[in-house]
Amino acid sequence: MFEIESINEQTRSAAVALVIDHWGSVMLWSKGKLHSAQELPGFTAMQDGKLKGLVTYCIENGECEIVSLDSLVENQGLGTQLIGKVIEVAKEHRCRRVWLITTNSNTHAIHFYQKRGFSLAAVRLNALEEARKLKPQIPLVDEDGIPIAHEFEFEKML
Repeated sequence: MFEIESINEQTRSAAVALVIDHWGSVMLWSKGKLHSAQELPGFTAMQDGKLKGLVTYCIENGECEIVSLDSLVENQGLGTQLIGKVIEVAKEHRCRRVWLITTNSNTHAIHFYQKRGFSLAAVRLNALEEARKLKPQIPLVDEDGIPIAHEFEFEKML
């Protein structure tokens, strides 16, 4: 149903545009580090020639971070497929774990990752105060009025 392939020259601009649209900037923040969506490897999911999903990742020091995950279609398994592709790459690189950061307000993501075998590994209280110094586009509250303040780190051991 979805054509999933590595980000390439033809899909990079659409991938970056999606990141900007969903994350407010080409820069992505996690665990004290800024990543540029223009440089990260990842996978796109296309359907009928249109971008329907994206995952980006970063492999460092024997670990694989899922930096961003975006699905434009819900409840069709796309996010799960994209995570699966990253886990395949992580295993090929002999990573010991796949990990990611989400915020305390992103309850949908918290449930999603736990259902896919990720465990809560760390909570960094008030981490978003520091993040906003480098990426001021991060809102103070989410669309439901929940303050966006803390980082939750999830991991899946390989």
